[in-house]
Amino acid sequence: MTSPGMLAEILSPPFWVVLLPLAAAICLAFVRDHRAAGWINLAAAIGTALLAARLPGQTGAGELLLVDPLSAHMAMLTASIGVIAAWFSLGYIRHEAASGRLDGWRLRQYHALFQAFLGFMLLALLSNNLGIAWVGMEAATISAVIVVGLSRTAEAVEASWKFFILCGVGIALALFGTIVLALAAIPVTGPGLPAMSWTSLALAGPRMQGSLLNLAFVFLLIGYGTKAALAPLHGWMPDAHAEGPTPVSAVLAGSIPGVALVLILRLRGLMVDNPEAISPGPPLMALGLASALLAAFSLWRRRDVKRFFAFSTIEQTGVVAFALGLGGAGATFAAMLHLTLHTLAKAAVFVCVGRAAQLKGGQRFTDIGGLGATPLGLTLAAAIVAVAGIPPFGLFASEFLVMAETIRRQPLLALPLGFALVLGGWALISRLVALSTGAPTPSIGPVVPWTSLLPAWLPLAAIILLGFAMPEALTAWFASVAGVAR
Repeated sequence: MTSPGMLAEILSPPFWVVLLPLAAAICLAFVRDHRAAGWINLAAAIGTALLAARLPGQTGAGELLLVDPLSAHMAMLTASIGVIAAWFSLGYIRHEAASGRLDGWRLRQYHALFQAFLGFMLLALLSNNLGIAWVGMEAATISAVIVVGLSRTAEAVEASWKFFILCGVGIALALFGTIVLALAAIPVTGPGLPAMSWTSLALAGPRMQGSLLNLAFVFLLIGYGTKAALAPLHGWMPDAHAEGPTPVSAVLAGSIPGVALVLILRLRGLMVDNPEAISPGPPLMALGLASALLAAFSLWRRRDVKRFFAFSTIEQTGVVAFALGLGGAGATFAAMLHLTLHTLAKAAVFVCVGRAAQLKGGQRFTDIGGLGATPLGLTLAAAIVAVAGIPPFGLFASEFLVMAETIRRQPLLALPLGFALVLGGWALISRLVALSTGAPTPSIGPVVPWTSLLPAWLPLAAIILLGFAMPEALTAWFASVAGVAR
């Protein structure tokens, strides 16, 4: 039966952050006109972002929802990327429909699944129940898998199946870890919802049986590490980026890895508090450093633009995981700042890459070149410089903070981490030169108007402003987020 407290949560404003996109997904499944569907999709994304913006003033924990600085921050970030991707989708999907690559039924699927993916990601972030968070991640994965394969080409179907199989194995391992964690909690919290509640687990963590907690950590780290695309569990991300619709790549670059890392973060807090548990830092640092190094080397061999930026995402996610493994207020602050700025920067990159691929009729570096001083070329150049962590963009500050914490606490690991950052940044700048200089490649589409690049300019403006100075209130906010994550 539904308790009065649970009913009150269902009627509360935070619940509508999850409910609005899921309701929009149901409505969009019945909208035949893809132009109208695009505007409804954007309106729903904006509504969700506005509701998410109110979360910092509505913090609290209930039976279903947990709204603290960490979940509120990630929900606002995810909803903001949803707005950027939905805005970009207006022109992108119109072009795909005109070219015949997506027919009426698949266009309806795209818009409905876009909102479903967004809603289930927010459910996983805001849930106060491990089981519901797992369901949200699984449902979001299935939504993304279907979208990746929408074009029905052999490559897209292969990428979709690879995405499904690898992340399906990961989520199955995460389910087993969730069950083991609940078994470890039951002797302390008692049976029922408390054994699956993050708030109850935080109190029970020091008294749980260490061996069961360690077993749960291993399975949850592998399971959600697959979702975060940490090496060697990263194989699904390059194919999903390369073959899926580009607006979805903008969402995938930050949402699934970000949500997975948040769940790992909450688990890390339980491990740190238990004297019998293993230290969660070394495994996280190992996976993060391996991801950063592997991706930095892999960038030099990529010929597909979207696949190239997928490996860039793997590298930056590895940097975040490494910083979270270091732990402590400073490293966690740097990790959350880096995750936020990279997510915004990568959204801007994929807006530009999607426009360029449609303009040139291909997404290989040999297809896209000589963009020069056009609005598209300049915007893409700014986005790449931002991702590379070059001043004055904010990722320079976040990478500097990560390196400073590494030198202070793990100086022997500073060299390989710094090498990965330099090698990855060098690869990004070398590709920027190839895209911006030389003879322009032939275009099959109309000139990209500057107005269509507005979805990329907004996140870039935020990143460059934070590169110059971070307001005191925003610094305090990130400190509170880091305090929850510990």
